[in-house]
Amino acid sequence: MKAIISFLFIIFTSSLFGQLKTMVGETDYPFWIQVPENEKTEKQPVLIFLHGKSLSGTDLNRVKRYGVLRAMERGRKIPGIVVAPQLASGSWNPDKVLQLLEYVQKNYNTDLSRVYVCGMSLGSYGTLHFAGKHADKITAAVAICGGGNVSDGCKLATLPLWIQHGDKDFIVRLSESKKVVDAIKKCKPDADVTFTIIPGGNHSNVERLFHEDAMYDWLFKQIKQ
Repeated sequence: MKAIISFLFIIFTSSLFGQLKTMVGETDYPFWIQVPENEKTEKQPVLIFLHGKSLSGTDLNRVKRYGVLRAMERGRKIPGIVVAPQLASGSWNPDKVLQLLEYVQKNYNTDLSRVYVCGMSLGSYGTLHFAGKHADKITAAVAICGGGNVSDGCKLATLPLWIQHGDKDFIVRLSESKKVVDAIKKCKPDADVTFTIIPGGNHSNVERLFHEDAMYDWLFKQIKQ
């Protein structure tokens, strides 16, 4: 009986949260997308995940190696539309990320007041570059072990941000995040930016943040007024 109940629960939750599928050729970035089953009847928040350099390429399965999609494969249920594009090479282009977001908003029933972006390493830079150029399009962002443009400080100061970095990161130095936070605070001392320094965090082990509740709880409670 317990086995049957467990099976039915898995079927129910899988149906509720939808299945991941790939989309190629619709935007400049190919991407994974999860669309909840109740998308037709209820407006959905959107969460975009931008990966780091090691997941770049032309094999979309690489994007599952860490981050939001990896957490989902391990059982995390995210109540919204999840979008995870792949970058072939180079750096994330904020205008192409916007193109992706606008495609999702045009084709699905989305909540414009709840648009979230998160990224790690190169994806963290991509997150802050996107937020810095198109702050009016998103609600909040989380940037992990990366950095951004100091010149974007005033734009970034208009958004709730959570910037996290390990103090033992020797690939992307802690100073990269700190200088962006300083620029934000210089422009707006009371800006809604949280800067978390992770003791013992290096460039790899901070990936665990995608498997914990804190990031998702913080993001999904943010609503654009």
